[in-house]
Amino acid sequence: MSNDETTAQKPVKHHRVLWIAAIVVLIGAGAIAFTGIKSRMDNFDRLNNQAEAVAIPTVEVIHPTRSMKEKTLALPGDVEAFYSAPIYARVNGYIKMWYKDIGARVKAGDLLGEIDTPDLDQQLSQSRANLDVALANWKIANITARRWKSLLKSDSVSRQDSDVKDSDNEAQLAAVKAAQADVARLQALEAFKRLVAPFDGIVTARRTDVGALVNAGGGVGPEMFEVADVHQMRVYVRVPQSYTAQIKVGMQVDMTLPQYPGRVFQAKLITTAAAIDPQSRTMLVELLADNPDEVLTPGTYATVNFSLPPEPDALTIPVSAFLFQQNGMQVATLDSSNHVVIKDVTIGTDMGVNLEVVAGLSADDRVINTPPDEISNGDFVHVFGEAPGKSGHSPGTQQVSQVGE
Repeated sequence: MSNDETTAQKPVKHHRVLWIAAIVVLIGAGAIAFTGIKSRMDNFDRLNNQAEAVAIPTVEVIHPTRSMKEKTLALPGDVEAFYSAPIYARVNGYIKMWYKDIGARVKAGDLLGEIDTPDLDQQLSQSRANLDVALANWKIANITARRWKSLLKSDSVSRQDSDVKDSDNEAQLAAVKAAQADVARLQALEAFKRLVAPFDGIVTARRTDVGALVNAGGGVGPEMFEVADVHQMRVYVRVPQSYTAQIKVGMQVDMTLPQYPGRVFQAKLITTAAAIDPQSRTMLVELLADNPDEVLTPGTYATVNFSLPPEPDALTIPVSAFLFQQNGMQVATLDSSNHVVIKDVTIGTDMGVNLEVVAGLSADDRVINTPPDEISNGDFVHVFGEAPGKSGHSPGTQQVSQVGE
């Protein structure tokens, strides 16, 4: 081969080597780029799966319980005296003196106070004088009538004149009876000058004082005295309509008072109103409590605890398991695949921490305790303490299902 040919082949070989090197560089760069992109996509998929897993809430599941114990219904009650009588003035006058103050023990007929009644005394004196005049007139009319009857026998007077005298006698006798009735009326009013206790009890109010002007009243305005019989106390309770079927006459109840913490009083249900108040949808019941030591006082507020038999079909769940939304009382339950099922329920007794469900729930239901506010039907959730794959559904499967929906 000549030198010229050798010289011509060298540039050709040089260019070929350059092309091969370039191709190798491009392939290497492509491999690096592909590897980087794939790594980023894998990282993105991993983060996306992690985000989806975190987005699925984990909930605590509880089961409704069926309690066969008696339940207690606590209701407010008003304690009143067995008898309570306000004492009003029945005559006009001034308080002359009062003899019993608040807290005084009295017997029936004991004098509480006296009223000075000058006007009434004057009326009684005048009425007695009118009675004397009527008696005098009747005596004259009676004597005249008898005389005219004797003269009629000898025909000294006419029968008509005799009849007139008889009629006058009867009229004067009627006037006497009217005057006697007026005197008796005023004497009865005079008896009201003495204010007396109507029965054995305690003076619970005195709203007057010596020299006070009093007017005859018929239960209008403040009473002068009030006497209460507290040997037994009446307790009035309004029972909601939903519990009235379980309230029976004769049942024994426990009663507590705030001024005697730790002490329990016994009472017996003696009667009910046998009617529902349309305004409050409650029935008034009356209980009777013995009060031998007189610690129960009229006007006291009491908490009355009724022991009610258990509802055989009622279930109990915590208050935290309920959804308080615009659709009413609901609970969130889980099906066999851990999907949420919202159920409407009917509430029975409120027992504070727990509520009684009388309809809409079964003992086999898995109830979500403290469900998230945004939870809705069909949502997939994880159960606390349960393996993620136990339900047979993966987050990826749930995502596809939700997208398909």
